[in-house]
Amino acid sequence: MTVAAAWNGPLGAHWADDSERYDAMLSAFDGPLIDAAALEAGDRVLDIGCGSGAMSRMAARRTVRGRVVGVDISAPLLDRARALTDSRQYPSVEYELGDAEVHPFLPGGYDVAISRGGVMFFADHIAAFTNIAGALRPGARLALVCPQPAPPEGEERKALGLLASLLGRDHPVEGAVASAMASLSAPERIHQVLAAAGFEEIRTTPVVAATHWGKDAADALDFFVSRTPGTTVPDEVRAAMLDVLLPYETPGGVLLRAGVWVVSARRPS
Repeated sequence: MTVAAAWNGPLGAHWADDSERYDAMLSAFDGPLIDAAALEAGDRVLDIGCGSGAMSRMAARRTVRGRVVGVDISAPLLDRARALTDSRQYPSVEYELGDAEVHPFLPGGYDVAISRGGVMFFADHIAAFTNIAGALRPGARLALVCPQPAPPEGEERKALGLLASLLGRDHPVEGAVASAMASLSAPERIHQVLAAAGFEEIRTTPVVAATHWGKDAADALDFFVSRTPGTTVPDEVRAAMLDVLLPYETPGGVLLRAGVWVVSARRPS
């Protein structure tokens, strides 16, 4: 299954149905991303891979008198974004279905482009960022988040890997999506791609934070299993999976530390 098919199929539907969970999972990285974007009142913001629109709405709150356009390849996620975005509260936010690699953006129409994890899935990263650069005015800013390589003993990789193995899988996420997730995990690759697309002042900053997987181990396990529809878990396997998650229970829920790169760059003036 291609990445586009996955995001318009069961994967996209799951993210749309559980958008609040996914937003909670990633929320620790929202502040660093917004800070890197240095949003100002009146900015015209392009949100790449906007998903259910959490970052688009956050950007709109920061850019009074500005405009925010969220673009995503997933129709189910955009339907969810529109449902969650009250037009009276967010009159400056709109959403467009499209692949940012080839989408016909208004040339120079934006002051800032942001992305919370949507940029790894392009078929051709250089072509995609070249297209995004064309949508930005001279001197405009780019800020994005993408995963760091997970160390073998990192909490998220270790826990999710054990859960997957108990279900007889090699990886928590399988197929083309799994390959794409790691496509921009090396800083050298990020710099290469963005420089080839015409960006300058490229910076990658490591950020490590706790990702929220559920209110307790049972809730987190139900969420993990639900990501593969139709999965049946025998009682003895479920008990073993709960044992994996119990050490990560805290008063704030099941927290697994994970790392990302917060990337900033600028289109030349």
